[in-house]
Amino acid sequence: MKKFITSLMVLVLTATVMFAAPKPKIMVQNVSPYMLSTTSVLTADSCVTTGLSSVANSTYVYLSVMNVGDTAAVQTSTWTFNSKPSGSVATLTSIPSLGWYKFFADAKGVYQVKVSITTSTGTKDSTLQITSGDYVGVGGFDNVPALYPNCMSCHSSMPVWVEIFNRWKVSKHGTTFKTNIVSGSSSFGTSCFKCHTTGYDKNKYAVNNGFDDKARTLGWTWSTYSPPKPGNWDTLKNKFPSLVSLAGIGCEMCHGAGSEHAAGGDTTKIAVDYDAGACSSCHDNPWRYPQVAQWKNSGHGIGATFEGRAVADSLRNKPASDCNMCHDGRNHIDYSKKTVGGPNVFTAPALVQGDMTKIGCATCHDPHGNANDFSLRSYPADTLQNGYNYAFTTTGKTCMTCHQARRNSKTYITVKGSFSSTWGPHENPQGDMLMGQNFATFGFPFISGSHKNNEGACVSCHMAATTDTGTVTRDKVGGHSWNLHYAATNYDHTTGCQGCHPGKTSFDQFVAPEDYDGNGIIESWQTEVNGCIKNLRIALPPAGLDSVNWALIARDSMNLNLRKAYWNYLVIKNDKSLGIHNPFLAIQVLTTSKLYAVGVQQNGTEIPAKFELMQNYPNPFNPTTKISFNLPKAEQVTLKIYDVTGKEIVTLVNTKYSAGKYTTDWMGTDANGKAVSSGVYFYKIIAGNNIQTKRMVLIK
Repeated sequence: MKKFITSLMVLVLTATVMFAAPKPKIMVQNVSPYMLSTTSVLTADSCVTTGLSSVANSTYVYLSVMNVGDTAAVQTSTWTFNSKPSGSVATLTSIPSLGWYKFFADAKGVYQVKVSITTSTGTKDSTLQITSGDYVGVGGFDNVPALYPNCMSCHSSMPVWVEIFNRWKVSKHGTTFKTNIVSGSSSFGTSCFKCHTTGYDKNKYAVNNGFDDKARTLGWTWSTYSPPKPGNWDTLKNKFPSLVSLAGIGCEMCHGAGSEHAAGGDTTKIAVDYDAGACSSCHDNPWRYPQVAQWKNSGHGIGATFEGRAVADSLRNKPASDCNMCHDGRNHIDYSKKTVGGPNVFTAPALVQGDMTKIGCATCHDPHGNANDFSLRSYPADTLQNGYNYAFTTTGKTCMTCHQARRNSKTYITVKGSFSSTWGPHENPQGDMLMGQNFATFGFPFISGSHKNNEGACVSCHMAATTDTGTVTRDKVGGHSWNLHYAATNYDHTTGCQGCHPGKTSFDQFVAPEDYDGNGIIESWQTEVNGCIKNLRIALPPAGLDSVNWALIARDSMNLNLRKAYWNYLVIKNDKSLGIHNPFLAIQVLTTSKLYAVGVQQNGTEIPAKFELMQNYPNPFNPTTKISFNLPKAEQVTLKIYDVTGKEIVTLVNTKYSAGKYTTDWMGTDANGKAVSSGVYFYKIIAGNNIQTKRMVLIK
């Protein structure tokens, strides 16, 4: 036996070595203005970069490598050039503190970089092409004809690019420079040109035909036109028409300098990127432009959990079946365009190390511009999976495109054979919770709150402005962080709440009107809802324990009410707001679901005028009878069965109920589920100060 076990272990270890293999991926790292000002090893280079594989000539390129083939860490990496442009003397230099390498692109053309990595599972090489070029400008803007090599000198014959250009030319990216030199702030000047024009040097002096180089060649100087005033743009346009193609945030700010691409149309010499690197070159410059700093503190910037899954093309970009649609920025953009083209799967090792298209700026915003507020993307449908249309939430509908249950409770719950460990709503159903939709009902509708009517819905609270300077929570909450709590200082960001709830500076100050969870204390809404979540969890199988066993629920496949209760439990637990999104709804759903989980049914929504315990029906009975009771107000209720000697047989009910009419069943069994004998039994209810007892007969 020992020999067999040893042989088996050798086989397992051999298989592990055979199937595990490293796979290096070279990544171009961006350097934002904020990174440049706070990272000493970068300050000397004085170079803001976009992280694209197409770069401006005479700028630095920063590289790193990761292993995406398996989970093994990179132990060593060796970097070399396979080839460089003619005349280049570039060398690859290590930046140990960052784990990066860098080189200075000192000539136009293609640099082919090679890296060889060693891990515990082997050695592997990879290469990456970096193209260095000069800026060429957009062309065609404001009726100034595009001339080769301007982008639109070629792309004007391609309808897809004309459509993009027509949106861009009226967008803020397209018009920012024109607007600012005419009617901008008196402080608008050359320091602003770095982000408001194409190719202007960002700290590092470089001659690469950017706006600054072109202006210098033509003799245009801002000092002649400062401060902003009417007529400035017309003068620039009429006297220096060739400067217009660079006078705005043009194509090359996001796709890289285009001279090498323009020379032959080689698409490998221009970049298309879906991460936030290019945006960071301008929008990561706190205090004024903190969007990227905030995003980096969000779940979107950190990277959402993704287990890796490939789906058939026929199912891609469909909310109920394609995880990539929301967990990958490229696929999400494809969904907005009703196309399929992004990567079909990402593996877990790759995700852990960041090799995925994160939910970055371009995921939600179209950088080319459109008619929507903030150029937010449009989607094929603004509906939850039960058909409820949330388009009225305006900016908030962008969030709900992904933050929803992704399944229709009415049809999904009734499919008995579908039960598994992943059964239920998607794990971030905040849209359903906020809208008060897609819960499993028990014969009558649930109430719903008014938070959904706040302007922008999700956005009105989660993106409420934070302090510009001077606080430790700056960029940690609000804005593009979307966070409302900062754990390090236990700070609740209630700014968005205070318009309706003045003076509230903590979520603990939002106190519930009643003791909903039945612990004898009236607490904050979040504490009460959390208590009700726990109560429902204890009521679900295995009943009595603070846990849920989905397999026991699956085994009871005929119990539709049990599956409904479990669905509702998952929606409210996974919403994670602990009721804040829709407090009264959360309480009603949880308490009602608990009733049905333990076999108690609420009979409509009518509030009875007085307390009453009804006679069981049928009576006599065999083997089941129904017991009903009415509560004019919320009470802690116990309902027990006794035999003629006064011995307690079973407790049917022991929980707090809201006002209403209720019915439960007794199956003629004791606390252990064992059938009792024929005879006379008594059932006794205690509800607050109300105590009643009635007699019933079991005949077998």
